Amino acid sequence: MNDINLEGRLVGPNHPPFIIAEMSGNHNQSLERALEIVEAAARAGAHALKIQTYTADTMTLNIDNGEFNIDDKNSLWNENNLYKLYQQAYTPWEWHKPIFERCRELGIIPFSTPFDETAVDFLEQFNIPMYKIASFENNDIPLIKKVASTGKPMIISTGMATLAELDETVRSARDAGCKNIILLKCTSTYPATPKNTNISMIPHMQELFDCQVGLSDHTMGIAVSVASVALGATVIEKHFTTSRADGGVDAAFSMEPNEMKALVVDTEKAWQALGHITYGPTEEERKSMKFRRSIYIVKDLKAGDILTKENLRVIRPGYGLAPKYYEHLLGKKLDKEIKAGTPADWSIL
Repeated sequence: MNDINLEGRLVGPNHPPFIIAEMSGNHNQSLERALEIVEAAARAGAHALKIQTYTADTMTLNIDNGEFNIDDKNSLWNENNLYKLYQQAYTPWEWHKPIFERCRELGIIPFSTPFDETAVDFLEQFNIPMYKIASFENNDIPLIKKVASTGKPMIISTGMATLAELDETVRSARDAGCKNIILLKCTSTYPATPKNTNISMIPHMQELFDCQVGLSDHTMGIAVSVASVALGATVIEKHFTTSRADGGVDAAFSMEPNEMKALVVDTEKAWQALGHITYGPTEEERKSMKFRRSIYIVKDLKAGDILTKENLRVIRPGYGLAPKYYEHLLGKKLDKEIKAGTPADWSIL
């Protein structure tokens, strides 16, 4: 898999995981709060800040009946009307410029999830380096083609998609001009549980689609994200807010700054721990070799004495012959005097 260059930051298996803070609707319709979220994400070490570009009218219809209402007692948004929910959650389009400018001032990469073609056209003016496709839109082939036609990298969440649907999505993106695709394993429940996250799919998707794969993580905490890095995830996306206590449409399953900082640190540690396949001592281990076991003379001996289990032992440190020669030495006659504490070598015989 080739590295992907996002405004000078390389993303790929040979680089630390790329961490995305998803603002979503956690700005609570306050530009000041939105900018505070950007600043908190940058301080926490996130590499990118993502928003969403839509309006209630580009998402759904202003109709108040069963099909356009959420009727799920387990949902965070139960009894909400879709149109009213999107009115509450959307990021005003006039906010995009100040949000993106603040991101760049702080060295964090800005980008967005467009939800229709007008959003793509709008976002192109900001020269963002990539686009995100949300799970609920991964079957919107016209949108996929529109985004792919920009030629920019695409990050595509895979929640709910069947293998056939995902294959169609990836093929459509590539055929329309996208050369760099990153799929995100995603479970579209809010919050998700580790039990239904199935991150073992990450290497499977890498092999099937010959592209980088990451994780859009809706679980609480960082354990699942850290584990995903061990399976090859190159990108981690988590919803982010300054404080869950402040509320908001996605606040209940969003990370706070201290958690984001831990995510950045611990996913990089997990990536560092992967290393490469190697046997024998590492360079750092070489200084510890002296503490391995080896064969030592443990009693004062005279020339002509016989080596026995009483005067020859396998102990630490490791300056003598390797333990595998112990039985070979037993019963041998010494040809010189040797003091206790002498490491055994072939010159003693």
